Amino acid sequence: MKPSLVIIGLGNPGQNYDRTRHNAGFRAVDVLSEEYGTGEWTEKQKFLSSVQEARVVTVPVLLVKPQTYMNCSGDAVRKVMEFYKLNVEQQVLVLCDDIDLPLGELRLRRRGGPGTHNGLKSIVHIFGEAFPRLRIGLGTPPAGVDLAAWVLSACSREEDVALQESFKQLPAVVREFVLEGGE
Repeated sequence: MKPSLVIIGLGNPGQNYDRTRHNAGFRAVDVLSEEYGTGEWTEKQKFLSSVQEARVVTVPVLLVKPQTYMNCSGDAVRKVMEFYKLNVEQQVLVLCDDIDLPLGELRLRRRGGPGTHNGLKSIVHIFGEAFPRLRIGLGTPPAGVDLAAWVLSACSREEDVALQESFKQLPAVVREFVLEGGE
């Protein structure tokens, strides 16, 4: 199946990162997998990713979790986009965490800078800023805490509950994105 849309959740591979704040993108794609997935997750070395076929309404979608670690996410995105000859401005949606949004807030944008997010920096370095992304708010780290250490640490119980609540909105947000042609 050639996808019309690739949905990429950013995160880090491995069990020790599963419940970290920085893996909100992987967790979001898992929610979409439950709602829209049509096949099994498979490791695709040619994409440096785990992938799953999905269908949103009638649109064929490829769900992707790069296995490159966050800082090299753009390499995996490039491999998928080049293989399927897709337009990054219209046929990709990147899901990632954001420390500049309140905890649990979702924000969809057609383009924009990467901010402090190394996964987005990697993608922007390759493709520029013109690609859709859905940011998942983590809230601001406590004062004096190292940013990298904080995003790579596990969510508190309260944070996890707030994220789970926001994830419930994801299938409807993505469905609307697909039906409106990414606008």
